[in-house]
Amino acid sequence: MDAGCPRLPDTVLFEIFLYLDHADVLSVGLVCQQWRAVARDEFLWKELFYRYYRVSRDVPRHPGAVSWYDEFQRLYDTIPCVEVQALKEHNDQVLHLSFSHSGCLFASCSKDCTVKIWSNELDISLQHSSNMRPYNWSYTQFSQFNSDDSLLLVSGVFVGPHNSSSGEIAVISMENFTLLSRVRNKPYDVFGCWLNETNLISGNLHRIGRITSCSVLWLNNAFQGIESENVNVVKRLFKIQNLNASTIRTVMVADCSRYDSPDLLLDYEEQLAASSTCPVFDLGSDSEEEGAKAKPPPEPAVQELPDAGGVPAEHGLQQLFDGIVAGHVRPAMTETELETKVAELFVRNRTKPPEPNLLPTDSNSKTKYLIFTTGCLTYSPHQIGIKRILPHQMTTAGPVLGEERRSDEFFDSLDHVIDIHGHIIGMGLSPDHRYLYVNSRAWPRDCVISDPMQPPPIAEEIDLHVFDLKTMKEVKRALRAHRAYTPNEECFFIFLDVSRDFVASGAEDRHGYIWDRHYNICLAKLQHDNVVNSVAFSPVEQELLLTASDDTTIKVWRSPRAMRIRQARRPRPRKLLFSWLLNQKS
Repeated sequence: MDAGCPRLPDTVLFEIFLYLDHADVLSVGLVCQQWRAVARDEFLWKELFYRYYRVSRDVPRHPGAVSWYDEFQRLYDTIPCVEVQALKEHNDQVLHLSFSHSGCLFASCSKDCTVKIWSNELDISLQHSSNMRPYNWSYTQFSQFNSDDSLLLVSGVFVGPHNSSSGEIAVISMENFTLLSRVRNKPYDVFGCWLNETNLISGNLHRIGRITSCSVLWLNNAFQGIESENVNVVKRLFKIQNLNASTIRTVMVADCSRYDSPDLLLDYEEQLAASSTCPVFDLGSDSEEEGAKAKPPPEPAVQELPDAGGVPAEHGLQQLFDGIVAGHVRPAMTETELETKVAELFVRNRTKPPEPNLLPTDSNSKTKYLIFTTGCLTYSPHQIGIKRILPHQMTTAGPVLGEERRSDEFFDSLDHVIDIHGHIIGMGLSPDHRYLYVNSRAWPRDCVISDPMQPPPIAEEIDLHVFDLKTMKEVKRALRAHRAYTPNEECFFIFLDVSRDFVASGAEDRHGYIWDRHYNICLAKLQHDNVVNSVAFSPVEQELLLTASDDTTIKVWRSPRAMRIRQARRPRPRKLLFSWLLNQKS
């Protein structure tokens, strides 16, 4: 035993460890031999782990962990919570961050209407800045590298005639930073995304009535300006009807090919999925409305039409009009309710049925999912829509308006819908595309929406839900630590990101947050001086995280372990200093 280190019972020593800071716990091993004797005691480290991190004891150890000691050290030593650099080249709010797949570059978008490309080396440096104001943009809001990092998609708000705001997508070459093409994108918070190396998805919106519209999703070739005039550069993917002032927003693509070999399985809480409070249902089912509404609003005194097998939709629509004209239907039905009822009856007989067998059965399947936010009760995005993209739809070849349709297939139906019962303010996919993480602000329980233009109040707490896209079920209880304060009409998107072991998100409380995906615990709060809008993990180094804020800065965070490695690589001038001192003495 080391001199000056008294012998303590293991239980007493362990209780001391429970109150020590992480650094103190690890530094004790450098001094006390008694600590070395118990340092690898699995029972002690297991107890320390569960008590220190307040993890439920029914949660097993991480499947990749060798021991409880290593697991305790992982959660202490590999969290990117040490600020190493603050980038201040933007002069307005920074809204979004995205890494290239190689991790060598990342892009940032800002209210200053620039997209900046950064080189990710030991010290991050600015490589290029593109000002989008000459193209009549108001600001840049989102970016994404294509799969081989040769192109960058940049989404922004475009100011059109009479100051009407819609969106636009620009494609920038990473070889020489030239602008290759521009595509209109409406509404602007569709954002846009890559489907494959050369094709991207954009949106358009057509108004049908005051609260009824049609969203059209387009597939666009990135090289529109240089392709032959004889080759299609756009093709319509889907046409979807929107009810009650809702629209399709925030599109993203999930690749199903890796579902059978995920980076991290989250199935230890499968029992929670069965009792999930977040309903999941197919739009093609007979219980569509019951699944979408926590508590159905009072039924208007209008004859309800039977579903399939009863009165056909077109006959029901005629019955409704005849009843209104004859004065038989005159209870308190507002203009808004009437428009919604007519739209529902019309779309029932003019919609292509959903694709059968949505869930992928072949691990080598080339199927992809188009994922987006939508709604059915109000303009506030409260549902996640999922539409399968088949292999033949992944190219702009063929008719511009897509495959030929029958007259009764005017609209496309959604293959699956997940109802969140709250305002969705962020979504992100795990690196293997198996799990979808969703930021939402909950509505009051049992709320009733009588006016689609007046959604329910939303909670200040942000819930982080996790859905398994292979089973279409919620697999984790909602994580909660971060907060937001803006009301419905001012609510904005807060981008989150997922790495192999961690999930991170911004918040309106001037912090970024990091959770462990396996244990469902919050591990770190990363401070800014204003709202944190976006976070981004390096895809090749999850111990590197970026955060972007309204305080106009991008902060770079690394783990304590990464910091020690970086410092060891830096040259130490001790020998030079020692030689200088010797020369001074002589």
